[in-house]
Amino acid sequence: MQIANPIYDTVFKFMMSDTKIAKTFLSAIIGEKIVELDFASTERTLKAGVDKSQLDRTLEQIVICRFDFAAKIKTESGEFKTVSIELQKAKLATDIMRFRKYLGAMYQDPGNSSDTLRTKARQIYCIYLLNYDIGLSDSPVLVVDRTVKDQATGEKFDSKNEFIQSLNHKSWIVQIKQLKEKRRNDLENLLSIFDQDNITKDQHILNINSESFSKEHKQIIRKLQEAYASSQVRDEMQMEDDYLTELLVKDDLIQEKDDIIAKKDEALAEKDEALAENQKTISEKDKEIAELKRLLNLKKD
Repeated sequence: MQIANPIYDTVFKFMMSDTKIAKTFLSAIIGEKIVELDFASTERTLKAGVDKSQLDRTLEQIVICRFDFAAKIKTESGEFKTVSIELQKAKLATDIMRFRKYLGAMYQDPGNSSDTLRTKARQIYCIYLLNYDIGLSDSPVLVVDRTVKDQATGEKFDSKNEFIQSLNHKSWIVQIKQLKEKRRNDLENLLSIFDQDNITKDQHILNINSESFSKEHKQIIRKLQEAYASSQVRDEMQMEDDYLTELLVKDDLIQEKDDIIAKKDEALAEKDEALAENQKTISEKDKEIAELKRLLNLKKD
């Protein structure tokens, strides 16, 4: 079965715009049941028919796709809690400071509170979908969770504390390149929709076995089929390719110019060092000549 490639921002947004599918997808990653989900996207997606010259876009806006959610979760005890979920998808290896900037905005946003007086901060969940490896492990999904312990004894305490949860966050890191043939559980099987080893001759399309997905996850497959059938989505995927290629070329040219300037600066520094060395040699020779003159004058006397 052929589906649109969700590595593309426009396809991923098309998929996540369906609240039911977004709840299923996010619930699978965090391992908790989301019963309500409010979607507030701050990402930017290219639109077909827009003149490139009319858009002020940077490489950062192209390679990072960001979504914010407010999720009501039903816990195992039957209670409910509200958390803020920040989902960031990156096509290329990017500056970590960009992720920190978005996370900092989440912490500062007064809207990320769980009461009307805005005095109780929501717990923050961070999900990173990366089309590159972070160099830590070949695991497709990494979970970063907080632990609380006594510094002296090492005794661990329950981290489900308002102070701890308000000032620390839990993260899930999906390394798309490590998915490959790993299908060890339902989550890895679901995330195989991002596995670029399934790409066809057309990089916009993946070929998958729909029968390998659970009944709940098949709705996501159907949504990606719908994206594949949309001419608008296909046009926007091509636009992403065009923009990314153009921006990467510009980025390479800028880097090339920076390298040339750096080499010139290095050459100038070496030249200055050589001049300083020559000046030092001349100064020493002048001292030698002055000493010889003094000795000659003494001999004449």
